[in-house]
Amino acid sequence: MMVLRLPAVLILAAIPIALPAVFAGAEERAEVSVDPAIWPRATSPFKADPDIEARIADLLKTWTVEQKVGQIIMADIASLTPQDVADYHLGAVLNGGNSAPNGDLRSSPADWLALADAFWEASVGPDGTGMPVLWGTDAVHGHANVVGATVFPHNIGLGAAHDPELVGRIAAVTAKEVAATGLDWTFAPTLAVPRDLRWGRTYEGYSEDPRIVASYAAQAVYGLQGVPGTPGFLGPDKVIATAKHFVGDGGTRNGKDQGETVASEEELRDIHAAAYIPAIEAGVQTVMASFSSWQGVKTHASRALLTDILVGAMGFDGFVLGDWNGHGQVPGCTSTDCPKALAAGIDMFMAPDSWQELYATTLGQVEDGTIATERLDEAVARVLRVKLRAGLPGRGRPSDRPLAGDFDLLGAPAHRALAREAVRKSLVLLKNEDALPIAPGTRVLVTGAGADDMGLQTGGWTLSWQGDGTTREDFPGAQTIYEGLREAVEAGGGTAVLSPDGSFETAPDVAVIVFGEKPYAEFEGDLETIEWRGHRAVSLMRALRDRGIPVVSVFLSGRPMVMPVELGLSEAFVAAWLPGSEGGGVADLLIAGADGAPRHDFTGRLSFSWPASPGQAAMNIGDPDYAPLYPVGYGLTYAGAD
Repeated sequence: MMVLRLPAVLILAAIPIALPAVFAGAEERAEVSVDPAIWPRATSPFKADPDIEARIADLLKTWTVEQKVGQIIMADIASLTPQDVADYHLGAVLNGGNSAPNGDLRSSPADWLALADAFWEASVGPDGTGMPVLWGTDAVHGHANVVGATVFPHNIGLGAAHDPELVGRIAAVTAKEVAATGLDWTFAPTLAVPRDLRWGRTYEGYSEDPRIVASYAAQAVYGLQGVPGTPGFLGPDKVIATAKHFVGDGGTRNGKDQGETVASEEELRDIHAAAYIPAIEAGVQTVMASFSSWQGVKTHASRALLTDILVGAMGFDGFVLGDWNGHGQVPGCTSTDCPKALAAGIDMFMAPDSWQELYATTLGQVEDGTIATERLDEAVARVLRVKLRAGLPGRGRPSDRPLAGDFDLLGAPAHRALAREAVRKSLVLLKNEDALPIAPGTRVLVTGAGADDMGLQTGGWTLSWQGDGTTREDFPGAQTIYEGLREAVEAGGGTAVLSPDGSFETAPDVAVIVFGEKPYAEFEGDLETIEWRGHRAVSLMRALRDRGIPVVSVFLSGRPMVMPVELGLSEAFVAAWLPGSEGGGVADLLIAGADGAPRHDFTGRLSFSWPASPGQAAMNIGDPDYAPLYPVGYGLTYAGAD
């Protein structure tokens, strides 16, 4: 029997979180007015450490201006050498979405570790006494920039699991795999609250509901960093975490990436900043500023948001990182010249390809007084405080650390089992007219563009920025959805046949069509409409149904979409999101055991509203006249009500 599963925790009275009318002003202002008194304050888990503060004070006294300026600049590994790190005293490096050692996105884990050693050696100098450089990476759904790593479901799927403890375990595994390659830092978790499904980064958010997002924040941070005050905090199996993107990145007008966030101060606080308090209280060490604007001011230039609110009112005591040349979007600035961002509260510039000229410009501005020495010292102190809390000077060469070089951790069986569990918990059953589970002994036709395509099931931020250009060989040890289905069907005495075009010689008992969005990340993922236009899947469905073959649809996407025809033509419809490398998790739910009973039940529930029409792209739980096709919390099960 199919039932609607709406846990009591999600059946809440409507809350007044509707977005206001579109902000009329389009020109940049010098600053906005905020009221820090109305913002909640986090209780930091850290007390001032006299030894750390003394070390910072000593370094600020002895370092040259050149060393200080270098410490607040991060460069991309594609645009510098280890010698540059030494010459410019750079505080951090990153591998951007399309950067990797040797310029090869398929570099071996050993190459990653060797380059980490080279950067570390350059930063500490011949005598080993220099301040080590940090290396940050976008390990946003596993260490997915490295071939062979475990690729977990993207956040939208984890939000549908409604399981913060699961996210904590995933974060802990991700930290281990990052540590195995010698890196120190990940730009995760994303704490955006996406409010318009047209936004191309919707899948990076756990939910449109700030309460759900907030419930995940602390566990994600604990998993990555460990628990402050315990021996394991930022230990050898942990990495520095980043809460991003502060603040309002999910609330831009029409879902345009890097656009204007449409919200009052109270809505900015209650919706978009909701998860930052638990993240700060969990000890998150870095926060990344958003590309977006609020009330006409780019966040990278907003002292009100970065200094008065984040650091002042909310009590954040790590350091604030800019996003990819985000300072260059500030009016009056360029990527190589932006004292406004530093004055506003950016403590470290992310200047991937602009770092060298930015260094020279910033150095000159400190020397001529454009940038106050006090503000420079404050930014440097915040960066150093994080490095010293992490024990970076005592960690030693990356390859000498406890987990470094243990490449068996990448895609380890236990890690893949966790990812498979996450897939099972993330899938949402939207429709089932007695088509699922698929009984043992069944002949199954598996078709659709996503059936045997790792790229479609892993999505963006996987080996490349947009997640495109990958092949099956890039995912050793993983399973496509077809491979998982075939394994499960054959174990039950049935047959699974892959047919990309849906043709067959022997009529199947049921067809599983796997289709969905091509991989994308920001910019490329923004849409004008959330109406699904994948006509190929509809043609397949109609052709199969004309032959009397029931259709089970598995939809791969980074957001809910309007697709009444596909839903109508399917006997069963599963929202699978972007499940990652473990396609077998889909089969765990679709294919019955030898006794004909489900091997696992559907427990996933929507964390985003499923729209009934294209005009509902920006409709969210709590809005007036809330009437989606399927509400937040919807999900069918095999077993019935709890």
